[in-house]
Amino acid sequence: MLKIVFALVTVAVVGGVVVLATWDMPPPTATHEKVIPNERFQ
Repeated sequence: MLKIVFALVTVAVVGGVVVLATWDMPPPTATHEKVIPNERFQ
């Protein structure tokens, strides 16, 4: 029983690493603008 649990956990961890290593995640496309008051530049 312990061998089966260990094998399942190992497969899950290795599968997660493979998915994260091969997944081509797109970069965020939303723009973010922040207004800085002019007093900070003086």
